[in-house]
Amino acid sequence: MNAQSSLVNQLLTQLQGAPISQIASQLGVNSDQAQSAVNSAVPMLLGMLGNNATQGSGASDLLGALMRDHAQPAAQAQGLGGGDLLSNVLGSVLGGGSGAQGGAAILGHIFGGQQAQAQSNLGQASGLGGANAGQLLQILAPIVMSFLANKVQTSNLDAGGLGQVLGQERAQVQQQGGLAGSLLTSVLDQNGDGKLDLGDVLKFGASFLNRR
Repeated sequence: MNAQSSLVNQLLTQLQGAPISQIASQLGVNSDQAQSAVNSAVPMLLGMLGNNATQGSGASDLLGALMRDHAQPAAQAQGLGGGDLLSNVLGSVLGGGSGAQGGAAILGHIFGGQQAQAQSNLGQASGLGGANAGQLLQILAPIVMSFLANKVQTSNLDAGGLGQVLGQERAQVQQQGGLAGSLLTSVLDQNGDGKLDLGDVLKFGASFLNRR
């Protein structure tokens, strides 16, 4: 999967313009700062989902959650931006609808015990601060899940295919490095040695399975 076709780039492209402006307004920051933070948060979220999908029955569990809670009617599954789907999801989150409550629950499943660290690291790196970074992640989580559900529907992905796609996405985020790659690695680096090794994988895998 190259940079042009990556899920990260596809979703970031769909968030350009009005969605970023709405997010910035909700956070009380300017559009440039919101855009920069989103550019780091989206790869971190998709990378963490890629990590989770490689653990045990993670891909099957994720597929079930996507189809149960985030799938759209077939007539609307024409890309996240099609049929005003992105606007609907963003409006639900920003308007205090079901998406607003769902974001916090989704983050708990994605990050587990590393949620506070992910929020703090993003807040420091982006300049948003911890509270705003947490709010941004809650806004983006339902959007990412709806985006993935749409990809599953339009590409007819099974659990194996979803796991493969997300695994490639995680690897790409880390290989490209930069702020997004550093944020992802810092959350995955459980033993604090600055690199992701077998000890981190085993520790994270255990924590992921224990919270299922």
